[in-house]
Amino acid sequence: MEVLVTRLRQKMLEELQRRNYSPNTIRAYLSTVADFARHFRKSPDKLGPDHLRSYHAYLLRDRKLAVESVVGRVAALRFFFIRTLKRPEFRDDLPYPKRHRKHPIILSPDEVAKVINAARSLTHRALLMVLYGTGLRREEVSLLRVANIDSSRMTIHVEFGKGGNPRFVPLSPVLLDTLREYWRWKKPKGFLFPGTESRNGKIVPISDKTVYYACVTAARRAGITKKVTPHLLRHTFATHMLENGTDIRRIQEILGHRDLATTARYLHISQKHMQNIVNPLDSLPLSPVDKI
Repeated sequence: MEVLVTRLRQKMLEELQRRNYSPNTIRAYLSTVADFARHFRKSPDKLGPDHLRSYHAYLLRDRKLAVESVVGRVAALRFFFIRTLKRPEFRDDLPYPKRHRKHPIILSPDEVAKVINAARSLTHRALLMVLYGTGLRREEVSLLRVANIDSSRMTIHVEFGKGGNPRFVPLSPVLLDTLREYWRWKKPKGFLFPGTESRNGKIVPISDKTVYYACVTAARRAGITKKVTPHLLRHTFATHMLENGTDIRRIQEILGHRDLATTARYLHISQKHMQNIVNPLDSLPLSPVDKI
């Protein structure tokens, strides 16, 4: 069984790599299939619809995982059975659990400033300013290279966007000043935020967990009770851009959203847009209340 599982793992790895999935997604997908196999103590290619149904329910009912976590595991199992094993008939046996979307809580501009000012180091301050000043995902930030910062065009080149789609985002003059100060101090080569370890003599990027840690520690030091994460700063950036008058399609390009509907949800979060809505009731020629 071990030889077979190793062969299947290699096959799945190659399928993921040739589709240019990110290293984090590859690790998560391989780990999910391994957990699935361990749960039933069988090679995963020997498991069928009944096992999938049971495992799916187990994740939600017994392990009580969040729906988003289960969605990620279903995506991994779908990839394994449909892409790796070439069994498209398994699609119906792997439905995604229904998601009840909640509009994210965002930070006010004053709260963002407090978080950035509470950064424990210049590296953390630069990380926080990149997150809020660009709307990049935490993995996209960790993979930035020094060469991606173009001060002449005032852009940042995101080489490894979600789904393998590169894009350019605008570079704020305030962010550029901080990055220059950070560069003079750190002197990074290759990756803008290099990791502390190297593999085979090669410099590796900072862990995306470190990016997350920078947010959590700064929020705690600033006394912010909201759960501040890289994704919250991304949501906050997009909402503040919208409130400052940036066109929603431009925000879609900056965030790297494929679907405009994903970006449009920020319309529901923006307080300024809610306040600027003219209610048709206000324009009716109604008689005074005291005349009733």
